[in-house]
Amino acid sequence: MEIPRPEHPRPDFQRSNWLNLNGPWQFEIDQACSGAERGFTSGREFSKEIIVPFPPESILSGIHELDFMRSVWYRRRVRLSGSRNAGRCLLRFGAVDYEADVWVNGHQVGHHKGGYTPFAFDITEVIGNEDEAEIVVHALDDNRTGLQPCGKQSTKYESWGCHYTRVTGIWQTVWIEEVPKTYINHFRIISNAGTDHARLEVEFAGNVAGGQIHAFVLADGKEVASSQGPATFPSTSLRLEIPGPRTWNPEDPQLYGLRLELELHDGEKDVVQSHFGIRTVGIRGDRIFLNGDQRFLRMVLDQGYYPDGIYTAPSDEALRRDIKISKEMGFDGARLHQKVFEPRFLYWCDMLGYLVAGEYGDWGADLGNSTAREAIISEWPAVVRRDLNHPSLILWTPLNERAFEEGDAVVPGFLRQMAELTHALDPTRPVIDTSGYIHVQSDIHDVHDYEQDPKEFGAHFDKFGKTGSYSDLQQHYKEQGDPYRGQPFMVSEYGGTWWSPDAQEDETRWGYGSRPGSRSEFIERYRALTGVLLSNPRVSGFAYTQLYDVEQEVNGLYTYDRKAKFETGVIREINRRRAAVEGE
Repeated sequence: MEIPRPEHPRPDFQRSNWLNLNGPWQFEIDQACSGAERGFTSGREFSKEIIVPFPPESILSGIHELDFMRSVWYRRRVRLSGSRNAGRCLLRFGAVDYEADVWVNGHQVGHHKGGYTPFAFDITEVIGNEDEAEIVVHALDDNRTGLQPCGKQSTKYESWGCHYTRVTGIWQTVWIEEVPKTYINHFRIISNAGTDHARLEVEFAGNVAGGQIHAFVLADGKEVASSQGPATFPSTSLRLEIPGPRTWNPEDPQLYGLRLELELHDGEKDVVQSHFGIRTVGIRGDRIFLNGDQRFLRMVLDQGYYPDGIYTAPSDEALRRDIKISKEMGFDGARLHQKVFEPRFLYWCDMLGYLVAGEYGDWGADLGNSTAREAIISEWPAVVRRDLNHPSLILWTPLNERAFEEGDAVVPGFLRQMAELTHALDPTRPVIDTSGYIHVQSDIHDVHDYEQDPKEFGAHFDKFGKTGSYSDLQQHYKEQGDPYRGQPFMVSEYGGTWWSPDAQEDETRWGYGSRPGSRSEFIERYRALTGVLLSNPRVSGFAYTQLYDVEQEVNGLYTYDRKAKFETGVIREINRRRAAVEGE
């Protein structure tokens, strides 16, 4: 069969020598979690077949099991390249929800915890000179405990409200990568608009003594800059002088190619291909700036769900299409909501000029429990590390709608800790500590407001727009948290208006507020609600809920299968109206 999702999963960190392991794997559901005792770790035939990388709850997986699956197993035999020489063989996973144990040829090669982040195991020693390898993966996932983050995945048997079908096990590409004995492990590139250089930091795995690192910058396929230096452990810094640099922005998403070459003393070479954009996100007072220009953020909420793949897009084109349909309606970007999106989505955001806020799927984890807090704080750095080179990603939102009781010192302390950690990991982007509710340390002050009456909605912000005083601002849990410090203000969830004419009598479906009686009535409500925010001189951005329907939540501008509910040009005209802050 044709390999599903055949494209390289990490275009931001790509080697040429790799093997895609998507496609049919043996599969077993192990509700009693007794598979290891029954010999599942090696040599055991499983009774089902699943199509990786689609989760077993999905139609595309071929399993389509919607009940809870606390324990599942995968098995596949893989034919290997015969030219491995003295290099290393890495088995890589884009993401497995939630815990994963991996065996190769009967040897356990590693364990990973966290449903959103990539991981890799060096399997060189266990495969030796064999032409084939048996790979077995055991995934544990139980989002009913309150101890693990699971985003919008339902903790009930059925989907309900804004909680959707669960995802278990492998849900991103699995691949094998061949590298030299010493290789490039990670890199970070930092650039600023208005300067003619970028700073590159390259990390290595293995003994780099006597090695050299070369970096080449390309524009339209032609080399325009380069730098080199001795490879030093654990990392080397290089300065890249870029003649006549062009900045990256949504109107002109100029990207530079980046090729890294590590030359080792024994003649081996490791080559990694990537890209970067030159852009700067800044805050001055209560305004947001992109490349030194004041920016109003026109965003939409994107849940990252697909009818046939759930968490996993059916194709690379489906990722690209979601950006395209959003831009057609006049949005410049999206809040990537309660899920860490796959790297290829961010690649298309970079390519197409689409601004995004990176969020973690923290729902499901009880912040009052130390084990749950540890689960979040241990995985979040890997999220930031994976994505920090994408120019399209302009702000971080580690948590969403977190509140706490008066007198609680634990949760607000954790919110502050997450904000400080994010800044330490990436000092180049603003951080919203927890979106929409109580802020304790936030570079942007945001609220969520689903009031459907435009007059009442306007009244929530009108006085604040005149005075800039926190006392004049309508907000959830207003008396808790830190007071407003005059930072940029945005309404990062609003609207969510119920509209699904084919389901008027289906009360299991829902949206916010009373249902409009017609498309024209919906448009007028959308125009009025959005106009409130565009007209307010102290609002620096919005994120409308939402781009498309998700299962029973039918408040999208598109249906779940991405068909426009309204004329795209009309929505675009409303969204692109000049904002008050843009007139300054």
